[in-house]
Amino acid sequence: MSVRLTLLCAAAGPSVRGEARFGGGSLDERAVHEAEAARSALPAAPVVLRAPSVRCGQTADALGLDASVEPRLRDLDHGSWQGRSLTEVLAGVGPEAGPEAVRQWTTDPAAAPHGGESVRELCLRIGGWLDSLPGDLPQDTGRRVLAVVEPSVVRAAGVYALGAPLPAFWRLDVPPLSGIGLTWHGGRWNLRLVATAPTA
Repeated sequence: MSVRLTLLCAAAGPSVRGEARFGGGSLDERAVHEAEAARSALPAAPVVLRAPSVRCGQTADALGLDASVEPRLRDLDHGSWQGRSLTEVLAGVGPEAGPEAVRQWTTDPAAAPHGGESVRELCLRIGGWLDSLPGDLPQDTGRRVLAVVEPSVVRAAGVYALGAPLPAFWRLDVPPLSGIGLTWHGGRWNLRLVATAPTA
């Protein structure tokens, strides 16, 4: 028995392309067109899921997917940094902010200076979901799954599947509308590279 899972990163709206704000925000017309152009590159999958965020929902809609919301695929909880730009946080604007807080967050996987979720907690959550997936899928689905998620979820899944050290989370670049494939066989997950979806 095997499972083939494709994790597709959501399209990038203005909050991601511009000021690099924490939290994905919503898509603009450009991002919707980019997602629509990527439809032909999607793998066939009887089970289609998405993270609960607005932009994951909008990306799934633009891709023409009838996706079910999976709460466990939610983005990393950025706590008090949610909605703020990296520039603001580095400048010390707001609570639990400043260069030292950002340095701690990006170098210590157990740190959550924003009061939200640490990278370690995210990787454990996504790993738990991955390990539950084979048993949750009925045989008639062909055990093929496509999920539209945030970049942090793709990173966490990659780290978990490879058994990589947690600091590797920050070394995985996940462009919008790119994806990774994970194959479950013989009691473990393997990572397989998939083509980046074309954009307009």
